Amino acid sequence: MPADVETRLTDLVDSLTDELVGVRRDLHAHPELARTEQRTTALVADRLRAAGLEPRMLPGSGLVCDIGPGPAVSGRRRIALRADIDALPLPDTCGQPWQSTVHGVAHACGHDVHTAAVLGAGLALADLAAAGQVPTGVRLIFQAAEEVQPGGALDAMAAGVLDGVGQVFAVHCDPRVDVGRVGTRIGPITSASDEVTVVLSSGGGHTSRPHLTGDVVFALGQVITQVPAVLGRRLDPRWGVNLTWGAVQSGNAHNAIPASGSVRGTLRCLDVRAWERAAQVFTSAVEQVLVPYGVEVEVRHARGVPPVENDARATAVLEAAARDVLGPDSVVLTEQSLGGEDFAWYLTKVPGAMARLGTRTPGGRTYDIHQGDFRVDERAIPAGARVLARAALLASTFPAHGDPSTDGVGNVPNA
Repeated sequence: MPADVETRLTDLVDSLTDELVGVRRDLHAHPELARTEQRTTALVADRLRAAGLEPRMLPGSGLVCDIGPGPAVSGRRRIALRADIDALPLPDTCGQPWQSTVHGVAHACGHDVHTAAVLGAGLALADLAAAGQVPTGVRLIFQAAEEVQPGGALDAMAAGVLDGVGQVFAVHCDPRVDVGRVGTRIGPITSASDEVTVVLSSGGGHTSRPHLTGDVVFALGQVITQVPAVLGRRLDPRWGVNLTWGAVQSGNAHNAIPASGSVRGTLRCLDVRAWERAAQVFTSAVEQVLVPYGVEVEVRHARGVPPVENDARATAVLEAAARDVLGPDSVVLTEQSLGGEDFAWYLTKVPGAMARLGTRTPGGRTYDIHQGDFRVDERAIPAGARVLARAALLASTFPAHGDPSTDGVGNVPNA
């Protein structure tokens, strides 16, 4: 890529930085839960239209927007940049002037940062495209409902967001990485994540006569403590299976055995093979643990998302992009997370990669995601925009395995 294009890209993002930070703060103050992101969608769409682009609304909420030449002109599939736009159902305690104005809803995972970064990348690329400096078309995907399983990515894919797309890229806020750096790895970077629920019932009774009924509370205790241990002996430990309970409900009196109770949690797996087998082992373990206790059991296993599997060449694109726009020491190796991310669904259809976007102020506190006090160093916003825009421009020079974009116009769909 000519040096003048790279310099122009950096200058464009720099000129947008104040606006992008303002967009992020606006979104942070007005968060919206999964599949209700109407205001967020309208804000992004209006800004794209102001730049002369033509965003297309997705069913419900979210949008896509194409920049530069389509496959029929360029002979190559588009490069997609994806942002998730929904917030979490928890109180915002960040203490900033742009703290959430919506009771019990907060951008505590950084989706406001992702949205601003992809918007910035898109606006910069639109300017370059107007000058004929975007040889391969780019598609912006602003996706709803990442925080619910199995994720809004499936809805977006059903609406055709990957039609004519050859590679897809994303970033995710990482408060363990300093701002100005990105974390990458080849292969799985997140884990499979499923929601599991165990519901127990019995006739109930008095705590003085536990032998006359199924003791739901005691039985729940056995599920909570024994089932994770069973999984640890029934599944290969190298698969990284983790069962963690998050909610328990049963009863409301100290001297009454309740008639029902439940426990809910997440079942996470580092390996996709474990994801395929864990459901069967989990259900079997629950049923076997409860045999002695005379209670009825219902096991609910909601399939979530597979691991995000970063393609090697797409990861090379992100790393090269980061070094170009953030500096030669900007890329660090990141560990695989037990967190789930529905970006994984895109990668079951096209190659791509996700990078961890550093949001920690160097020397400052490490804020955890999914906590009400989550804060980011807002310099991460232009950093993310630069990396994603540069990756979109570089991607055509790093063709992924099996990318039909190298086969000529006749073998790629017109999109």
